[in-house]
Amino acid sequence: MKLRLIAVGKIREPYVAQACDDFRTRLARYEAFEEIEVAASHGGDPERAMAEEGERIVRALAPGEPLWLLERTGTQLSSVELGERIASVAATGVTRLSFAVAGTYGASPALLERATFRLSLSKLTFLHEWSRALVLEQLYRAAKIARNEPYHH
Repeated sequence: MKLRLIAVGKIREPYVAQACDDFRTRLARYEAFEEIEVAASHGGDPERAMAEEGERIVRALAPGEPLWLLERTGTQLSSVELGERIASVAATGVTRLSFAVAGTYGASPALLERATFRLSLSKLTFLHEWSRALVLEQLYRAAKIARNEPYHH
């Protein structure tokens, strides 16, 4: 199964980009992976920005493709639980599982509705760039856990 991360905007901070590059490289040794950046919306209207960004994420999905949306109010999982849940999706024959990180203002109602699962990294609010790095690290960790390798200890 291919894992895919769809994220709003570009990573601007060099240290975050470096962390993301490192975990992309590590993850690629274990899982088929791709990452898509959709354009961020700019201007003073958060509702409009969320709607536009949400549409861009949804357009990147195939019909029926599972989407796990990173959302502060979603379900919190341990790293082991995340690995098990990803493995259970793969066992159903799904060919691609997408994760989405919304933009600065969060996820639109339409994007929340389209999500097949809402995953929370924490009840804390993170910069969306940091969320990307954390998701990549956790996907790498899940791949190690699935193979009974010691990274998660």
